[in-house]
Amino acid sequence: MLIDGHSMAYRAYYALPVENFATASGQHTNAVFGFTSMLINILRDERPTHVAVAFDVSRVTFRTAEYQDYKATRSKSPDEFKGQVALISEVLDALKIPHLSVDDYEADDIIATLSAQADARGWENIIVTGDRDSFQLVDGNTTVLYPVRGVSELARMTPDAIETKYGVVPARYPEVAALVGETSDNLPGVPGVGNKTAAKWLAKFDGLDNLLARADQVPGKAGDSFRAHIDDVRRNRRLNRLVNDLALDLGLDDLELHGWDRDAVHQLFDALEFRVLRDRLIEAFPDDEHADEQQGFEFTGERLGPGALAGWITEHGQGELTGVDFTGHWGSGRGDIAAVALASTDGSACWFDVADLDAPDEQAFAHWLADPGFGKAMHSAKGPMLAAWEQGWQLNGLICDTELAAYLLRPDQRSYDLADMSIRYLKRELRANSSGQEATDQQMLDFGSETTDEESDAAMLRARAVVDLTDAMSVELGRLGQRRLLDDLELPLQRILARMERTGIALDGEVLDQLHSEFDARVRSAEQAAWDSVGRQVNLGSPKQLQAVLFDQLDLPRTKKIKSGYTTDAEALEGLYVRTEHPFLEHLLAHRDSIKLRQAVDGLRKSVTDDGRVHTTYLQTIAATGRLSSADPNLQNIPIRTEEGRRIRSAFCVGEGYEALMSADYSQIEMRVMADASGDEDLIEAFRSGVDFHTVTASKVFGVPAEQITGAQRASVKQMNYGLAYGLSAYGLSTRLGVPVPEARALMDDYFTTFGGVRDYLGEVVAQARRTGYTETLAGRRRYLPDLNSSNRQRREMAERMALNAPIQGSAADIIKIAMIGLDQALISAGLKSRVLLQIHDELVLEVASGEHDQVTTLVREQMAGAANLMVPLDVSIGYGPTWLDAAH
Repeated sequence: MLIDGHSMAYRAYYALPVENFATASGQHTNAVFGFTSMLINILRDERPTHVAVAFDVSRVTFRTAEYQDYKATRSKSPDEFKGQVALISEVLDALKIPHLSVDDYEADDIIATLSAQADARGWENIIVTGDRDSFQLVDGNTTVLYPVRGVSELARMTPDAIETKYGVVPARYPEVAALVGETSDNLPGVPGVGNKTAAKWLAKFDGLDNLLARADQVPGKAGDSFRAHIDDVRRNRRLNRLVNDLALDLGLDDLELHGWDRDAVHQLFDALEFRVLRDRLIEAFPDDEHADEQQGFEFTGERLGPGALAGWITEHGQGELTGVDFTGHWGSGRGDIAAVALASTDGSACWFDVADLDAPDEQAFAHWLADPGFGKAMHSAKGPMLAAWEQGWQLNGLICDTELAAYLLRPDQRSYDLADMSIRYLKRELRANSSGQEATDQQMLDFGSETTDEESDAAMLRARAVVDLTDAMSVELGRLGQRRLLDDLELPLQRILARMERTGIALDGEVLDQLHSEFDARVRSAEQAAWDSVGRQVNLGSPKQLQAVLFDQLDLPRTKKIKSGYTTDAEALEGLYVRTEHPFLEHLLAHRDSIKLRQAVDGLRKSVTDDGRVHTTYLQTIAATGRLSSADPNLQNIPIRTEEGRRIRSAFCVGEGYEALMSADYSQIEMRVMADASGDEDLIEAFRSGVDFHTVTASKVFGVPAEQITGAQRASVKQMNYGLAYGLSAYGLSTRLGVPVPEARALMDDYFTTFGGVRDYLGEVVAQARRTGYTETLAGRRRYLPDLNSSNRQRREMAERMALNAPIQGSAADIIKIAMIGLDQALISAGLKSRVLLQIHDELVLEVASGEHDQVTTLVREQMAGAANLMVPLDVSIGYGPTWLDAAH
């Protein structure tokens, strides 16, 4: 099988919407995804023994040397496509599929050469390409798979298929193309001559050579046209003749398939976020080399009826580790459990329906579940923990959550599915080995459960996999120095987050209704003002209509060119407004802002539960830096930068039985971490001075006393301070400040001249990460960045920005997690009723009970300020009031 790499990559790119395929780092992957999907399908369906993929080196070949306009009409590769061919090459390397390219020649020529070698051996060969020039290679041994729709539907072009479609045998197809021309290659043909006429002439004159020799015998206007363009025909035939005798680095024997590199595939597909494709690959290509992955798990499973659970626990649940799997539903701080599966280290497993537990069994299970002396492991335990509490059970003795463990080992993965973890760390598919199943009398019982045997078996399988994963991942965590983070940070925090979710925070429905009405009125007002400014009604949510108004009607400066015209995204329009101050843009941006505020209020209104509170879900495994995320609803997205946005916080109020809300947050924690990590004396001194940090740093940069620093100077240095850990470029700073790039670059130079320790630290962070492959926070949390050594500039620069950001933002995230654990223990030890409700990045929101204000304030300051021992103080600001807005400080 011979595949035209560039041809199929382009087809894949245009078949899949580019905006739907991008990694968390911003790398577009639609061409890679489409190509890889196509590759898996054709390898599965055709089962070739030998495979190669051929790529073009560039558009400059011996053909362009003869005819400068060859393929000259082809548009420049889209920016989003650039870099994806290199990623396809990485996919091929992981799959151990050879790929070739030759200077001055096209992929077609490589394919023609290998096809000729295969023909010489009498091998059947299949060519996969979207280039019709390959039709000349088709014969009894050779078939072309030609894309009809995207890359998912391929037509099988055999000799009969080509003759049916073009009226000639495959060897004469390029002669037809020479006469008709090839638009995609910018090879003009004979005007007025189509496929039928060309085929008729070639049949009559027995081929193109004879036709050219007897050109004067071709009758009619078509004949006149042919004679007028006969040189074009000769040139076309020279150029579309494929070279089949190239000297290649690889021979046919080098193209034999030898299975794929599982570890490389896992790592690359994780980075590309191709979980579905990995599953398809594993399903399509089981092989003897990885037979253990196909075997799955062996265990003896029992489907327990009433009265059997206590005995099973006594016999199998007394060991150091038991895998636990809950089946049920959880969310909004609540949950329910329908069934439970347990698996022990001795290979036994059981499943039971919670509704069918008798009193002795439930008592035995509740006692076992709550006993910290019996070690337990689960996958994604926080939701089940909430459900257990709802059931009246306590979950203690959790020594491993395999989802959290996987996150610490590979924090950049998009998801941590148990099946993926099984393949990666155990080299086994998440399925039961039927030979290991043992039917029991209990499995035959019908005790009213609606759960099928398949569902109960799947639950026992998950519990069994968690046991084995705990062992394997514990070894890996220890090897990488991450075990302490799991035991001392993430697992204790998980329980705290579960309690916060269960508690929720009260919302004032009347305030939300009032805000919704106000924001809705603002939306309509801004819409009308926008219409009035251009004299007509426009759908402000339609990029196409906005483009027509902005760039056609108003003739404003063009923004970034995209596939559908010119971008109308928020960043582009904000920059355009700064440049033009056009009233339409002013009203359009106000309209968008008001819609966002209205949507935020709508989301909160829908999320309020029967208790009058909203219960967000905290996610520990989303942000690779270690930061928490919030969902359903996302309370970390409540606006803070504008006065109107902050008003939403007035709806968050103290609940019944409590006195007030307390807000406590770190002041400039990331810059404090930066000062500590860099050891820059001037930056440390700026924090120790007790004067406004941004004013002091501006004073040092501009060389004037702090009291003479202007608002503009402070603002510019503030942008530098906050942008440092995010790889802020001179262009980025110029955009933020609205100044020319040279001015922004000069400011950056002055800043780094002043704070040389910061400059040196940032440079060393990237250099060290490039050597080791990862960054580390102050607590030892790692983030792996293999793209730091990528040949792809976009991916390499993205990785460099991540390397700057991860240790700073990650350390700040670790510090507030440590503070939360310490504060939780302190509140419990003091016997206080006050409780933590929310964590919003660097801020904690507490609900304070009557009479506990002073004591809680003291504990909050102690635990937050003492969460890390830095060279600069951790400054904690605290506010107090009936609403979150009132508690602002």
